[in-house]
Amino acid sequence: MKSNYFYFLLLFFLVLGISACSTAPSAQAAVQVDLDDLQPLPAASNQDPSPLKVAIAAVISPEGTVESYEPLLKYLEDKVGRPVVLVQRRTYAEINDLIKTGDVDVAFVCTSAFIVGRQEFDMQLLVAPVVNGESFYRSQLIVPVGSGAESIADLRGKVFAFTDPMSFTGRMYPTYMLQNIGESPTDFFQRTFFTYSHDDAINAIADGLADGAAVDSLVLDFALVRDPDLGSKLKIIHTSPPFGIPPVVVSPNIRPQQRVELEEIFLSMHQNSEGATALQVLDIERFIFVSEELYDTVEEIKTSVASELDLP
Repeated sequence: MKSNYFYFLLLFFLVLGISACSTAPSAQAAVQVDLDDLQPLPAASNQDPSPLKVAIAAVISPEGTVESYEPLLKYLEDKVGRPVVLVQRRTYAEINDLIKTGDVDVAFVCTSAFIVGRQEFDMQLLVAPVVNGESFYRSQLIVPVGSGAESIADLRGKVFAFTDPMSFTGRMYPTYMLQNIGESPTDFFQRTFFTYSHDDAINAIADGLADGAAVDSLVLDFALVRDPDLGSKLKIIHTSPPFGIPPVVVSPNIRPQQRVELEEIFLSMHQNSEGATALQVLDIERFIFVSEELYDTVEEIKTSVASELDLP
């Protein structure tokens, strides 16, 4: 009898346990999901977007750079939807270092700075400007208007203004000219100095601080338009063959999506009224894709004078 009573209690508790499990709070009704009902993702956090950092080599003085490039930087800011920060340094080498380390996203550099960066850390060509219907520029040798010099050979024993240690038109090309007549800057000129921008080299000639300088033809054209009086203070005694124009570059570590975005913005600028206005301030017609072969001649000359100028 006791045995039957024991089995009865065991059966009772077994049924009670099954019932409890079937009504446990963790058991929930299935949720139906409609895959056609696409809703936007939740808004991102309120953190400020990271700025787009743009470096501009000191082809012209810092003051002139800010004034000239401000409309373009504002256009970039509107298009990327985040702040744009202008980064300037005194030398081309410092700008290259910023690109190498990824401390800037995009940069406007000198042609020779691109060659050096391509050799040292695979600096990437993005686009190049078109000015006066071409993507070329030249080195122009200038002297004071009263100078009797007619070629670089006539500047022996004179004071010469170089622009930047890494400048192609402002240092490498005039050194190459001297090399072709069996001379070097150290032995040929009485003294040389660096201005660290092309407009300051132009002013050095106009103000009589130097007997000669070699400058970027685009910068000289730009300066003569803005200040016609310069034409009465200097003269051009030599113009080089055409070379690949200073390009817009990016780091080899740039994200592919960002590179595509920047390419699209630059290549379509001339089709937008605000973009066209920004380009006009810089005397640029538009930006285009160019082949790296455009810069082969520059690389050849850079290689020829590298040891003379202690260049990488």
